[in-house]
Amino acid sequence: MKKLLSITLILTFVLCLMSGCNNKQADSESESNAESSTAPVSVDFSKSDDDMFSDSDTKTDYDSNNAVTIKLSGTTATASSDSVQISSSKIVITQEATYVISGEMTDGMLIVNAKDTDKVQLVFNGVKITSKTSAALYVLQADKVFLTLADGTSNSLSNGGSFTAIDDNNIDSALFSKQDLTINGAGSLTVTSPAGHGIVCKDDLAVTGGTYTINSASHGIDANDSIKIKDASLTIDSGKDAVHAENTDDASLGFIYISSGSIKAEAEGDGIAASAYIQIMGGTIDLLVGGGAENGTKASSGNYGGFMGGGPGGGMRPEENQTTTAEDSISMKGIKSVNSLLISGGTFTINSADDSIHSDASVTINAGTFNIASGDDAVHAEDTLTVVSGKIDISQSYEGLEALHINIRGGDIKLKASDDGLNAAGGTDQSGFNGGRDGMFGGGPGGKGGPMGKGDPGAMGAPGGMSSNSNGSIKISGGKLYINSSGDGLDANGTLEISGGYTVVVGPTQGDTATLDYDTSGTITGGTFIGTGASGMAQSFSSSAQGVIAVSIGNQSAGTKIVLKDKNGNTVIEHTPELGFAVVILSSPDIKKSESYTVTVGSQSGTFTAQ
Repeated sequence: MKKLLSITLILTFVLCLMSGCNNKQADSESESNAESSTAPVSVDFSKSDDDMFSDSDTKTDYDSNNAVTIKLSGTTATASSDSVQISSSKIVITQEATYVISGEMTDGMLIVNAKDTDKVQLVFNGVKITSKTSAALYVLQADKVFLTLADGTSNSLSNGGSFTAIDDNNIDSALFSKQDLTINGAGSLTVTSPAGHGIVCKDDLAVTGGTYTINSASHGIDANDSIKIKDASLTIDSGKDAVHAENTDDASLGFIYISSGSIKAEAEGDGIAASAYIQIMGGTIDLLVGGGAENGTKASSGNYGGFMGGGPGGGMRPEENQTTTAEDSISMKGIKSVNSLLISGGTFTINSADDSIHSDASVTINAGTFNIASGDDAVHAEDTLTVVSGKIDISQSYEGLEALHINIRGGDIKLKASDDGLNAAGGTDQSGFNGGRDGMFGGGPGGKGGPMGKGDPGAMGAPGGMSSNSNGSIKISGGKLYINSSGDGLDANGTLEISGGYTVVVGPTQGDTATLDYDTSGTITGGTFIGTGASGMAQSFSSSAQGVIAVSIGNQSAGTKIVLKDKNGNTVIEHTPELGFAVVILSSPDIKKSESYTVTVGSQSGTFTAQ
């Protein structure tokens, strides 16, 4: 005969020491209170490729009979038109036309200095240009320049390791453009910049084809107004950000749009960073940032939230009580935007020292496949994080998903966190001082109980009298969610609502942790919830529209099976937690209130009335 479980539902509220609650909640909320110095502006995410790219951006053909040819040779060149001015190692293009360029220049510059109404097409047909002290390609003036990489050709632009001013512009990259620039074609381009950025565009940059290898001491690709990418393959190794867009004058500019193609980057700064918004519609993105998650202590813990790693209100996590150095202040996030961030498709592999996906406003994930390892949060939004669909696998994180408001509407999410799985952090730093764990395991009005299997444990307790100023929220209405957390499973500094989906929380048996942790209310009206974890700070739902079974038992080892059966012996839920546990919380539409169920944990068994 199976042994009866020796401990039943806890009939009294388990209250943490006031100082303990305050420290824990302040830890959870410290990052959320950091605000961006730039207020986000409205973003139109309905834009598509048709809005972002012109026909000219993708046009790669040209009339070779009417094109001007430029042949590079050592430190000089020859040209077929006087629209090209050659002065020793400086080749200057002065008029609108198509220029087909070939050959090698060992120390010189190709400069575009045409009318500001001219459109210039440069066709690289096997080009190798090195400038020892400046940009190999310098677009000074034109309306727009199109750089086409001829099909099947290999091309390169290099800086020799230093930059000497040649005019009033601060040239600091191997390819430097003051004007709108589009790079396309089916050839390849290698950009090498050991003392600066790889590619810089002071206006709009579009990359609509080609294969790129960029090695730079600073940003790999840098633009002021926008970076738009499709049908291109980029491999970037950068000393700062791999792809960086920033406009300090206009909050609507400095955005990044990625439609398709691939980006593989190793960056000492951020992987993809924008001072405005980021919109990703598809493609393959593989980022190794700041040395990866194993270097999480080097992340910008003193400067969360700000675009360049800083911002008012930022503060170190209390457990990271180390001296902040210049290295610590470097932002090492995977994908980061000051304004909102939308991902509607694509395949992502992100290994980052800091947050893997971050917005100072909101993050929306509509689709995509994600493999994430983070030294801090896997996905972080200062305001709202919404997951509609997609497959998200988080193998390592400090906190899995964090935002003021977390809205899980769909998707398949599996995460491992060394602290909280989901953390809705809101309110002020002091909001946890008077906050309690409302609705903890316990008997409210009518509560009674006894050893498991020996009587009706009575109704779950109503929320206690302690209150909180927190205004965060977690809403789960669909999808599959599996959480393995060393902290709280679902931590809502405010309200928790589950109305659908299939949620599993596996937590530890020790420490100041709970399977559920909310300040104001925790409700379940639909979906399946299976939770295990520690008993010391245990908390169940404060209200429900379906049956809830919540029991506290002695410590159980990992791999101990939990089985819930109805009064007819039918299995309703079966689960084997991968971590040890002392609490079991079960709810589903198949669990009916006021009906009896048998809970079997390993070799122990007991009968309960669902609340």
